[in-house]
Amino acid sequence: MDFDRGISVIGGADGPTAIFLAGRWDSLFVIPALLVMMIFYGIYFAKMLAQKRHGIRTTQVGGRGKERSVRRTEIIMSAATLLIVPVELASILLGWGHMPSWVRIAGVLAGFTGDAVFLAAVLTMRDSWRAGIPETDRTEFVSHGIYRYSRNPAFLGFDLMYVGILLMYFNGILLIFTIWVIAMLHLQILQEEKYLETVFGEAYRAYKQCTGRYFGRKV
Repeated sequence: MDFDRGISVIGGADGPTAIFLAGRWDSLFVIPALLVMMIFYGIYFAKMLAQKRHGIRTTQVGGRGKERSVRRTEIIMSAATLLIVPVELASILLGWGHMPSWVRIAGVLAGFTGDAVFLAAVLTMRDSWRAGIPETDRTEFVSHGIYRYSRNPAFLGFDLMYVGILLMYFNGILLIFTIWVIAMLHLQILQEEKYLETVFGEAYRAYKQCTGRYFGRKV
């Protein structure tokens, strides 16, 4: 059985048999990839609807009252996170990816880990979670739970999900979109951390000293 080529060859099968087996092996990643996306976006929209019932506007991206640079970054980030979805779906449904099986399995693990990290972040933040820098809302400073180990676990969840799909269905177009969206999320992190330092002052600066931007305890 040759997993490095992403196909199963039983008894030295070749020709039409090998092609059939290769197709069967490739199809094994369709359901996990779609599940990773469904779970992730299901968490996002479920949280948004739950907050809406409490009169909270979750998505606060690109508000006109924000600084031009902040607004521009948020709008481009939003565009990147929207445009990558059809590229991911096309890659999955059309089978645009021929990485070795062990890389694709790593992608499955990364994707589901991203879902778990994102869910933990959303649950820990409770009603303080927002997408984008709030214009008028004043949220609670959260540093417990998963936030003890990451200042930005929700963004980390996004990144792991995107990387997971990329590893499962690696192709040039998806690579470009993945790099773009992760870069924009990083710029958004820098803006949000600046905002949080302004709002929470010394408490947030002390938090930065002991907790990694993406992952890790410093003390």
